[in-house]
Amino acid sequence: MADGEPSNGELGRLISGLETRLDTRFGELNSRLDKVVTLDVYTIQTTHFEQRLAQIQADLQQVRSDRDSLEDAFEQYQLTERDRREAERQKRLYQAVIPVLLALLSAAIAVWAVVAG
Repeated sequence: MADGEPSNGELGRLISGLETRLDTRFGELNSRLDKVVTLDVYTIQTTHFEQRLAQIQADLQQVRSDRDSLEDAFEQYQLTERDRREAERQKRLYQAVIPVLLALLSAAIAVWAVVAG
């Protein structure tokens, strides 16, 4: 044997230590692989997630549409209510003004009848 070369016993110990380390590393690798999600499970989860996301987006769009419809209906209600109140106000105004005008007209006719007669 040349100087610096390990003996057969040392080689055996080195190989044994290497085998032990490899066994440990393979054990760690196997335990990690057991935790990795398979491609089928990943595909199923991704598909389910995409379907759920699409459903949520559709629901969100429906809610937005319903909200817009409700806002339009409320705006129309406000306009209708404003017009109704304006018509009612004018009606009350006419109910108050017309009798006063008729009374003034009657008084004017009575004064004219007295003056003319």
